[in-house]
Amino acid sequence: MTVTTTVHVMRHGEVHNPEKVLYGRLPDFHLSERGRAQARSGADWLADKDVVYVVASPLERAQETAEPIAAAHGLPIDTDDDLIESWNHFEGQKVAPGDGALRDPRNWPLLRNPRKPSWGEPYVEVAARMQAALHRARIRAKGHQAVCVSHQLPVETLRRSMTDRHLHHLPLPHSRLCNLASLTSFTFTGDVLTRWSYSEPWGL
Repeated sequence: MTVTTTVHVMRHGEVHNPEKVLYGRLPDFHLSERGRAQARSGADWLADKDVVYVVASPLERAQETAEPIAAAHGLPIDTDDDLIESWNHFEGQKVAPGDGALRDPRNWPLLRNPRKPSWGEPYVEVAARMQAALHRARIRAKGHQAVCVSHQLPVETLRRSMTDRHLHHLPLPHSRLCNLASLTSFTFTGDVLTRWSYSEPWGL
């Protein structure tokens, strides 16, 4: 008998980052108060779903976003290293347009190939590890629903790879369908993707 399984892939909530640096995989970046409220909104949205498995990136902001979801369903939080943020050469630096590291000519060679991208983890590698994590969660939640908490670029790259879109895109928030605490949900019949959807509980 063929079963239906849904995996919700959630971006973490807002991070306390007063210096406005690219925090990437750096430790000790936690959710802000607003981020914790966003996480609770996501947990409320998922409260009536048949969630049997919750897993998150090892980074603090993802674990903290997963906490209210797991608590609402009486579940532990598993950790999957493949859900981690992508690595980036500019980690720990300011990278807003016209600001910081991007104005330094010594860094310009790192920007030579946005299709790879040349400044960080290749999109194809991000897609491969995120798909692996997605399918592990699908198997763990077979016939039910799972939640994976990850990060903006990995979630966006996963969606693009699962829907046969180009992986390369502008590395800007407005070019990605992955706002804070949003959920990109993948529904499988057996092991075949049959539907996907996008939700923003915090924005409702």
